[in-house]
Amino acid sequence: MSEEYQIYGETINKTVKKSYWDAAIGLQRVDGLTPTKYLSELAEANIEGELSYHQIEDLLYKRYENESSEDIENRNKEADLVAARIAHILDSPGYPSKITSLKAIHKELFKDIYDHAGQFRKVNIYKPEPVLNGETVKYTNYTALEDTLEYDMDTEKSKSYAGLTENKVIKRIATFTSSIWQAHPFMEGNTRTTAVFMECYLNNMGFSVDNTMFKDYSQYFRNALVRANFADYRNGITETNQYLENFYKNLLSGAGFQLRNRDLILKERFTPGRDKGIEL
Repeated sequence: MSEEYQIYGETINKTVKKSYWDAAIGLQRVDGLTPTKYLSELAEANIEGELSYHQIEDLLYKRYENESSEDIENRNKEADLVAARIAHILDSPGYPSKITSLKAIHKELFKDIYDHAGQFRKVNIYKPEPVLNGETVKYTNYTALEDTLEYDMDTEKSKSYAGLTENKVIKRIATFTSSIWQAHPFMEGNTRTTAVFMECYLNNMGFSVDNTMFKDYSQYFRNALVRANFADYRNGITETNQYLENFYKNLLSGAGFQLRNRDLILKERFTPGRDKGIEL
């Protein structure tokens, strides 16, 4: 007699569940968002087994049926709902390393928030970066997104991690993350989507992820991705994965590197005394 399939449920391990919420809440900071105290209370109830993720989402929908001007200004609905959805995804079976997974994660995170949830952008975009003194990373042209990401996914899947040293594993993971993020396939939410996609990928491969890194260093993670994808060869500036690798060494092996945003500031882009308020 064959065994029947079982329904995958939420983890009952409070420590693990708290780590999912830590990452989920911390990742909102990459877009300058701070989840509300109410969301923190719901998260605590979920950790204690008093509320499910589905119940939390229902409560948040009721909470934001009539958004206040403060809610709208602070983007509280987005911060709370996306955080809850990230925790739920992390506490679920992972996604395969495919373009469709990237789109599915973005759609799940931003449904009812952005009308383009799960859809690749149809225009070219740029974003001034403080660590580059207002310069921008050159994102992939929107006409090449599908082909570029398909190449990145296929390249990653074609190589094995078996027998690699820890250092080579970290370099591979950092390079893959950087390539996904550099495409910037969505109009909004690219860093949060990339982080969730990569954590699902790492969990699928059996890596143990320290989610306090995303809780405490999510902005560093984003700035490290900026530095991994910015070059100005005319002025001797090249891309560097070193900061991203340091993040992953801490995330996956507890290496203990000191991660400071000020170390990621590209000083060559600043004129002394005219640093736009950023401490060099």
